[in-house]
Amino acid sequence: MSEPNPLGNIFISHRAIASIAHMAAIESYGVVGLAGKNLAEDLANKIVKDPSKGVEVELKEDGIIIDLYIIVEYGTRIKMVTSSVAENVRYQIEKWLELPVKEVNVHVRGLRISDTD
Repeated sequence: MSEPNPLGNIFISHRAIASIAHMAAIESYGVVGLAGKNLAEDLANKIVKDPSKGVEVELKEDGIIIDLYIIVEYGTRIKMVTSSVAENVRYQIEKWLELPVKEVNVHVRGLRISDTD
């Protein structure tokens, strides 16, 4: 994505946007982690740690579309967690990059039990 500036152009990569979205999603209540969108991406991430794992970014003329693939803590309200993640990601992207976010799609890829008492 290119933004005009009086001194030149500013280029923002998909990977930079994905990294901000990844951090915002991980900070959200009820999110245990992010998952790959498919098995091949999960296997590739086992070999190379990718900060944008579980995040897809698509740039449109009228805004950014972000797809997140999350793993939710067992026992939390999934609807509340996904709403919180979507709002947090939208807020962080718009705050840090000052670019409009058109959509944030949250896909729950699994549930995980963290406390095994």
